[in-house]
Amino acid sequence: MSKTFFIADMHFGDANIILYENRPYANIHEMRELMLSNWNTTVSSDDEVFVVGDFINFKGTKNPEEILSRLNGKINLIVGNHDKGYEEFYRNNGVNVIEYSIIYETFWIISHKPMYMNDNMPYVNIFAHVHNNPMYKNVSSRSFCVSAERINYTPIDFEVIKRLVQEEN
Repeated sequence: MSKTFFIADMHFGDANIILYENRPYANIHEMRELMLSNWNTTVSSDDEVFVVGDFINFKGTKNPEEILSRLNGKINLIVGNHDKGYEEFYRNNGVNVIEYSIIYETFWIISHKPMYMNDNMPYVNIFAHVHNNPMYKNVSSRSFCVSAERINYTPIDFEVIKRLVQEEN
């Protein structure tokens, strides 16, 4: 049975993100290989993955096609601020590109940047963009952050997200 996973802010090929976010990698090669391994150990070829923005840094990646070819699963990209202008590349390489926030399974709003959600709203926002910014919680009753730093650089199962959000209610 296939599963659905979420991850964001991977920034493959971006040496600066290692410094900016204190990532536990010596260089972009190590970051790429360990994140690819985490992905493929978790995600099967039949699974669906939502990348909630900021997938690949094209200025620091010599062969972005190679990264995509090595990833298991069917990939949906919610376009993030660092993905703009590369939508056609992603489409040409088998990625389902989604250029706006979406409502998923009638209850979950998936957006690259966090959205305002209060306790009276019926939705939960799955978001990214904020990396490790302490102003944003990992999980609340109305939101869940899937920035790579928050989920151990590994795609997280949608069923786990549902359970963690439910525990906050």
